[in-house]
Amino acid sequence: MSGDPSLPQGQDKVAAVRSMFDAIAPRYDLLNRLLTFSMDCRWRRRSVRELGLPAESLVFDLACGTGDLCRDLESAGYRAVGFDLSAGMLRAAQKYRDSGKLSAPMVLGDALCLPVPPESADGITCGFALRNVVDLDGLFAELARVVRPGGRISLLEVAEPSNPIMRLGHRVYFGKVIPLIGGLLSDRTAYEYLPKSVAYMPPTEEMLDTLAGRGFEAVQHQSLSGGIAQLVTATRRR
Repeated sequence: MSGDPSLPQGQDKVAAVRSMFDAIAPRYDLLNRLLTFSMDCRWRRRSVRELGLPAESLVFDLACGTGDLCRDLESAGYRAVGFDLSAGMLRAAQKYRDSGKLSAPMVLGDALCLPVPPESADGITCGFALRNVVDLDGLFAELARVVRPGGRISLLEVAEPSNPIMRLGHRVYFGKVIPLIGGLLSDRTAYEYLPKSVAYMPPTEEMLDTLAGRGFEAVQHQSLSGGIAQLVTATRRR
């Protein structure tokens, strides 16, 4: 849990995250492409590849937003179902359904309490939302409940580079440039919160140990694009 007093905690965080994503939903995809120079598309495709599941496997995408990962999952031959806390995000996803680019069901729901039976998914993906849940250990426990033994998870999140020079540049871009551009094109408050929300993330080793303690094996961590993003993958222990 973050020690930053400026960041919301508990149910205040749930309400803040839902309201924030409702507000930025209409231009969320545009800002993602612009602010990451479209690297987010490459990261998502990598997340899907790392699942390594058979075709037609059922994969739940948590915090699915406008359906980016769901579309990638379908393109890879998986059956996808999206879950998101924000009704605004799910409404924004409708344009892809209307155009025939997305067929996955999209469900309004909390990733910490999914409305599905135990061991009902072959895999789970989650893009850029680990820092937005109230209880990361609780999320990992829910993943362990929902994923069948032998199933896979692929969790994508932002990160800070280990190289000092890259880290400094990243902090300037993430902390100054992103809020400026986000404020011009969408909601400044939301794009000021997003860089700060990295403070919610625990140290990498602690996160990996927590996953292993929740019943996952072959837990792996990969740095992407020089360390500005990270990918955590694991297999549900049989």
